Amino acid sequence: MMKRVWRISEFQKCINTRNIITKPSLPVQFIRHVTQSPGIDGKHTTLSDIVSLFSDKWSHNPAETILKKNLREKVSKLKDELLTQNEDPEKIEKVLEENGVALFRIYSDGSAVVELLFQLKSFPYLAMEVFSWRRKQLDYSAPMTVEEYAKGIAMAGRLKNIDLALELFKEASNKQLMATSLFNALMSAYTYNGLAMRCQSLFRDLKMESTCSPSIVTYNILISAFGRLMLVDHMEATLREVKDLNIPSTVNTYKGLIAGYITAWKWEEMEKTYRLMKAGPIKPDIDIHLLMLRGYAHSGKLEKMEEIYDMVREHVDQNEIPLIRTMICAYCRNSRVGRVEKVDELLRLIPEDEYRPWLNVILICLYAREDLLDQMENSIKEAFEHKAYVTTVGVMTCIISSYFRQNAVDKLADFVQRAECAGWKICRSLYHCKMVMYSSEKRLSEMERVLCEMERVNMRLSKKTFWILIKAYKKWGQRSKLEQVVGMMCKHGYGVPLDACNL
Repeated sequence: MMKRVWRISEFQKCINTRNIITKPSLPVQFIRHVTQSPGIDGKHTTLSDIVSLFSDKWSHNPAETILKKNLREKVSKLKDELLTQNEDPEKIEKVLEENGVALFRIYSDGSAVVELLFQLKSFPYLAMEVFSWRRKQLDYSAPMTVEEYAKGIAMAGRLKNIDLALELFKEASNKQLMATSLFNALMSAYTYNGLAMRCQSLFRDLKMESTCSPSIVTYNILISAFGRLMLVDHMEATLREVKDLNIPSTVNTYKGLIAGYITAWKWEEMEKTYRLMKAGPIKPDIDIHLLMLRGYAHSGKLEKMEEIYDMVREHVDQNEIPLIRTMICAYCRNSRVGRVEKVDELLRLIPEDEYRPWLNVILICLYAREDLLDQMENSIKEAFEHKAYVTTVGVMTCIISSYFRQNAVDKLADFVQRAECAGWKICRSLYHCKMVMYSSEKRLSEMERVLCEMERVNMRLSKKTFWILIKAYKKWGQRSKLEQVVGMMCKHGYGVPLDACNL
């Protein structure tokens, strides 16, 4: 009975897509038909995940829904067994021969292979091993389908192996398997690897094909490619072409547009596109809201960022650590009251193993500007423990300014010593600040030792260094030392102030 239902559903699928089925000359156990022209339906497409662009399109027929569920369960068992092989090619091949061949013969239309590759999308190297085995071991008796080639091209692109992706495309072409999904797969591979011009060139080739034509998925990929290059005019021209051809847009069309506007910092266009979605038939999904959250964070619109965050808080807190970092950066760039509390709340969501040096430095500057000395020192300590180091003068100046405002010269001295050992950026302001602070407390001997520290790190004395000494000795009535400094200034060729020796 199930075989009968399967044949009827397959026949109906062929009628809907206007495919012509020819009688194969293969053994019964490997019978499979080849689809020449795939449907134009992009509702399963996700541009951010190259593999999901080409997932199978199943009907909503209850019988086929049951079949699909059974297929997923069987393929899932095979996937779990493959994952235990530690990516050992020999072990993987053995599992496929023992358990894969029988399964693939049952689903001789290639759906089992495609489903397995889909379930292995998070393990691209393993997926490519499976695809390579399929290509070598089964192709002699059961020719590969367009969908299988599309998955293989997508995986090759994910692995940044463009040569392999192009090889698979040409191989399918030589077998007369030209289809829109094949072009979409290679275009997506080009886009994923930053080859937008090659993507556009392939799009032109597709438009010249007689056997297939661009689908909305094709245009979505093109919009994404232009968006990554900040070619907003090209992106919008592609959208106009979609409208002129009366091709229905999908949610992925809007994802590509919004992502492109965010990349180009076109905040007004980003919000306009979002409002159009809210008012139109295609409503924003979770991915759109995540994009808007990122966009509002980058643009510094904290109120709108928080509004979107409240809508997707549960998902973000559990799954979007990079987005949480982006929100933290947004608060750090803003001078809003209570930003430290917001930052600390978000930091609690980030696991310890998700440490990022650049975020650590941003937090150091945040606490320094807020004069939160304890939090700043904790972040500095964390940076030292993770062997992170600061390379910019601006960050070092921010740190020492906080120590200066808090009059914490001993803590500053300890920081300078550790920064020297850790390889952080050493600047003259570090030592000058110590000298000024020691002078203010009449700790002149310690102030003078700073000169030795500067010599140890091969930092020459500047005119400002001598000025700090002159002011210190004048303030505390050290006439003999004052005259020595004036002499040294003359020796170094610096001008001496007229009242330098007047106490």
